[in-house]
Amino acid sequence: MTAGLCQKKDAGEKKPKAKLKKSKTVTPKPKVRGAQSLPSAPAKPSQVILTQVLDKGKFRKVGDTLVVLGGGNLELRCKGKPVQWAVPYYLQEEDEGRLRMIQHEKYGVLILANSTGADTGEYTCYPMLCEEGDCRKDYDRAVKVFVFFPDPQELFVPSSDYYEMVQLRTNRPTVLPCQVTNPQATVTLHREFPPEDLKVDGTEISFNLKRGFTIHRPQPHHAGSLFCVASYGRLRQSSVKYVLIYVNYPKSPPSPVIQASATSVRVGENVQIICSVMGEADVAIDFTWEYPGLKSGRPLYTEDSVRPMRGGGQGQQRSETVLLVDEVREVDGGTYTCTAQNLEGSRSASTSVKVLPAQNTTPRPRRP
Repeated sequence: MTAGLCQKKDAGEKKPKAKLKKSKTVTPKPKVRGAQSLPSAPAKPSQVILTQVLDKGKFRKVGDTLVVLGGGNLELRCKGKPVQWAVPYYLQEEDEGRLRMIQHEKYGVLILANSTGADTGEYTCYPMLCEEGDCRKDYDRAVKVFVFFPDPQELFVPSSDYYEMVQLRTNRPTVLPCQVTNPQATVTLHREFPPEDLKVDGTEISFNLKRGFTIHRPQPHHAGSLFCVASYGRLRQSSVKYVLIYVNYPKSPPSPVIQASATSVRVGENVQIICSVMGEADVAIDFTWEYPGLKSGRPLYTEDSVRPMRGGGQGQQRSETVLLVDEVREVDGGTYTCTAQNLEGSRSASTSVKVLPAQNTTPRPRRP
């Protein structure tokens, strides 16, 4: 950081006398009968300002990004009483005493000493809303800045892992961080096998310095082992490997339908409770049961099946589980609940079965 020079005034220099302003006489306006005073608008919360302290008495308002040379110090000042800070994951984990957060009367200060490329990431100041000692973060007024700490030896933010497992979910974009320490580095995306350079067209795959590569609509052909390559000057380095696994996420939780083979049975008879789900193809459904005989130790006997179906021009499947209750006893009477679950959530359905006494099959004696 550059040191600022403070100019001192000569001891003999005279200070100019302050001029007194004349107060203006204000004539009160007469009140009009029947006029109602409008309620005063609630005071707007003051704007949160995030600045970088360059030197004593020298400040600079920061924008979306900031570059601090590796090994230097970072000092941020955030207006608010009080405020809380959020820092990159690496700084949350390490405890070397390089990071300090100080709260003054009207602002909070974050000081990071001896910075490294691993400190690269997003720094956020949250003004706090406090009522009777209970404080919470004001997310709407939070201010953020992404700070790069260029490292002449490390183009990528260091990682202790050789590879990372990433799920390609069909219901949301997939992000490969590939975070660089230098914003001037050129970053490309590659597939390990078969070797190929992936096209980043901004539609299917896009790149952002603060986020990395985003696969906007994951498809099965995106799966595999990918890695990034960063270049700056004569330095060229590869990132960790990202192993992408394609997962067909459902659009919604399953909606089970339950039905008993009979609503009332007699002791000694058999009954079946059928629970089925009609849903998307290749989406696994897990079933669980709650039934009256569970408390008395009745074992669970089920038959599960999955059948492909066609409907609406899209592939669907019918997942089904059948609870078998053989030789019904009195403890089997009551409510049967089936819960169906997929990766998006779970839902339940219930039905009741009434158990009747066994039918008396002993013949009655004939009258003489």
